[in-house]
Amino acid sequence: MPLNNRILPEDLTMEYTADQLPFEDTSQLPPLDGVIGQKRAVEAIAFGLNMKGCEYNIFVTGVEGTGKTTILKRILKEHAAGFETPPDLCMVNNFEDSYSPIVMALPPGTALRFRREMKTFIQVLKVKIPIFLGSDTFQEKQRMIQQEHAKVQKKLFETVETLASSLSLGIAETEEGYQIVPLESGKPVAREVYDTLSPEKLKEIEENTDKVTSALNEAVQGVGKSGEQMKAAMKKMMSDALEGLVAKHIDPVRSSFRECRQIQTYLETVKDDIIENMAMFSTGKDAEPENGPRFKEMAHAILKTYEVNVLVDRKREKGAPVVFESHPTFKNLFGSIEKKPVMGAFAADFTMVQAGSVLRANGGYLVLQIEPLLTSPYIWETLKTTLRNSSLRIEDGPESSAQGMPSLKPEPVHIDLKVILVGGYAPFRLLQSADSGFNKIFKVRADFDHEAWCTDETLKLYTRFIAGACDANNLRHFTRDGVWAVIEFARRLVADRRKLSLRFGRILGMIKEADYWAGQEQADRITREHVQRAVAQHRFRYNLYEDKMLEKFDDQSVLMDVSGKEIGQVNALAVYDMGDIAFGRPTRITAESYMGTPGIINVEREASLSGETHDKGMMIVSGYLGRMFAKGYPLSVSISITFEQSYDGIDGDSASSTELYAVLSSLSGIPIRQDIAVTGSVNQKGEIQAIGGVNEKIEGFFDVCTKKGREDSQGVMIPAANANNLVLRQDVMQAIKEKQFHIYKISRIEEGIELLTGIPAGVADEALHYPSDTVFGKVQARLEAYHLLSMSHGG
Repeated sequence: MPLNNRILPEDLTMEYTADQLPFEDTSQLPPLDGVIGQKRAVEAIAFGLNMKGCEYNIFVTGVEGTGKTTILKRILKEHAAGFETPPDLCMVNNFEDSYSPIVMALPPGTALRFRREMKTFIQVLKVKIPIFLGSDTFQEKQRMIQQEHAKVQKKLFETVETLASSLSLGIAETEEGYQIVPLESGKPVAREVYDTLSPEKLKEIEENTDKVTSALNEAVQGVGKSGEQMKAAMKKMMSDALEGLVAKHIDPVRSSFRECRQIQTYLETVKDDIIENMAMFSTGKDAEPENGPRFKEMAHAILKTYEVNVLVDRKREKGAPVVFESHPTFKNLFGSIEKKPVMGAFAADFTMVQAGSVLRANGGYLVLQIEPLLTSPYIWETLKTTLRNSSLRIEDGPESSAQGMPSLKPEPVHIDLKVILVGGYAPFRLLQSADSGFNKIFKVRADFDHEAWCTDETLKLYTRFIAGACDANNLRHFTRDGVWAVIEFARRLVADRRKLSLRFGRILGMIKEADYWAGQEQADRITREHVQRAVAQHRFRYNLYEDKMLEKFDDQSVLMDVSGKEIGQVNALAVYDMGDIAFGRPTRITAESYMGTPGIINVEREASLSGETHDKGMMIVSGYLGRMFAKGYPLSVSISITFEQSYDGIDGDSASSTELYAVLSSLSGIPIRQDIAVTGSVNQKGEIQAIGGVNEKIEGFFDVCTKKGREDSQGVMIPAANANNLVLRQDVMQAIKEKQFHIYKISRIEEGIELLTGIPAGVADEALHYPSDTVFGKVQARLEAYHLLSMSHGG
């Protein structure tokens, strides 16, 4: 047994020194005020935040739980505090085109005051204008204008009547209009008399009637013209009179916003429109009963046009805005135009326009999770267009219930915004490969690492993080050995003794659970035992499936030998990932070799249970056999390899070395130890390559050995490259210390086959022949025999 391959207990343990943890408990430490191990990401974010231009938006990637959002909030808060607060935004009516309301920018924190002052101004006019219109002075001026019109009307008709009288004609007013009749002694001529008149007299009456009719038409036209002049005079009189009234009450609003030119222009338009529609400020009490409600409705609609719709209010903000949009629907991002049902259709006005998070973050920073955005191409395309054009137009979204109905078209708003997308690696790889425009507007990438080297400085920061977590969450503080237990847990998360996990979400969860168990024991500090109990209890809550699988080794439902030797049979190790936990499960790999069609039969592939990576591993096994044994003649052997009692599908190449050991055993006829399980991938040159889940695989075989009966010779063979990844459970570590369980590190197939068989692998001479008493020599002898048989059979 090659003892130099065995990993010693002292190589698996790390102890702290007093200099590394110079405190009694974490209450003596200042809370962490910085970031651990994320220099690359922090500098990338700082670069993106300080770069000008709409294309320097940022996408933040990293493993979940690395504190991306927390760190981002802190950086953005500090960065945004150094900038001026952007203006408030409000929307007002466009009196020239009500379908295109106007967006106005106001000094920060003043939009609500502007809305309030405008509302007060209109409410005052609603009271003042009716009073003014009903005043004696105003009524007297109206009567004077009306009397002047009446005089003109009377004079015009008197002229016509004088002409008619001179021509013995009279003018009678009927429901149909005016009628001209002949007179005799001042009285209308009777019909029987009229019928007896001579033709000459009738012609004279007709000619005179035409003269009077012509004069009457001119008089009616004159009366109409006089009426228009009266209306114009009335309107001018009212306008001149109201000018001072409206100005008196609008001037305080002007004064409040004297430096805002856009508001000054708007207020001038408001003043003109109020004077134009002054009648609508009446209560409508003098209207006809059937028209009163309609009048009031019209008056309400008119008065609503003077309201102010506040889109963004920054009264409570300091510095540039930072908005985290947790639910980025189209409406929540870009705003919406609400609708109300009116007579079977939908209607909208500018007061029903609502801002989204893009407007709220305008002038600052908008943080979005990438995954929800990708559920709607319409949202994603709109976001890109908005950023590319630096302009937002609030419009109906795809989910609007009034699609196809006429809607508002508010003027576009200039956008000066930095967007930070946060998410995992997969969606960003998808966008970069599928969307050519992505990298043009998201030019800055900030990658958050999930691990950091365990230096003295990192340890110091880690202990301060633990102290800060205790203070922030009102938890008990940790003793020195409790802190070290957290450090060990952090090493376990990254499966590397030299590094610490930066997935602080998981770390914080474990800290809280350790505090719970300390509370159960009424302890005033959290110790190593509390941390270990928290870890064990967390696993217990999630490992029912693991326990059920282990039970199958008890009743022989799953066949597994953990002692003795077998030809062509090796114990491989697989990992089952259940989300919150992962665990190892040993499985038996068998290989059979025989005369037949040359090649390796992958039983899993033939049964459609093999993934692409596993198929690749099988081809590498074939390549290795060809490299080692087929340089003088072709291989004339069929080899069947399978994972026994596996029905769910196989993928990955971490068992390729195990499969090769089974093949070498089958070909050589040399049995392999069953008390050693094997993991590791192999390349065509026979080098053993690192694999994932090494701790879970080792612990999985250890648990099966415990179930089936422990022997001091049992152990696991792993790639040498995985030696630093060993952070094992305490019970496994204890067994290794007591030499009841062993771990071997292997760099090449030759080392592994010697350990599994106890026989040298063999080194070929110049003629490419291996010694007959070696594993490779016996494999070569079997292959030569198969080749000769195949040649003989072919002859």
